[in-house]
Amino acid sequence: MPEIQINFVAVIVAVVLNFILGFIWYTPLFGKAWATEMGFDPNEKPEGSVMARGMIFMVVGNFFLAYVFAHNIAVWDPMTWGQGPSEMSKMANIANAAFFTWLGFFLPIDLGGVAWEKKSWKLFGINTGYHLLSLIVVAAVLIYM
Repeated sequence: MPEIQINFVAVIVAVVLNFILGFIWYTPLFGKAWATEMGFDPNEKPEGSVMARGMIFMVVGNFFLAYVFAHNIAVWDPMTWGQGPSEMSKMANIANAAFFTWLGFFLPIDLGGVAWEKKSWKLFGINTGYHLLSLIVVAAVLIYM
């Protein structure tokens, strides 16, 4: 079994960028729509302790996402197995890693929210759009660094 090399600097950069993306996505871009769809008052600010806990959980979750994604990308790299460089471009690698991870792991969960939790299609679009874009950003950092 080959040794998997994880670039921890890339993982940390991916965590930071993913955190910033989440802030932008769920605050100025879709914050009010997301809050309304979740049944929250979009004009009410959460308590500081609630925000701090949420941010800590997001950083931890972003770390796990980036670390595991880095591992998965490395496992599928032909060079890991001594087969020479991939014939796929970096952009194609990013697109494939992000899209198929989203398709197989995120999309089914997001659809479950619509089917079983009575979440709206609008909320589905906001959340699954973020999940796909997040995977693209993280994959780009991991592959280019």
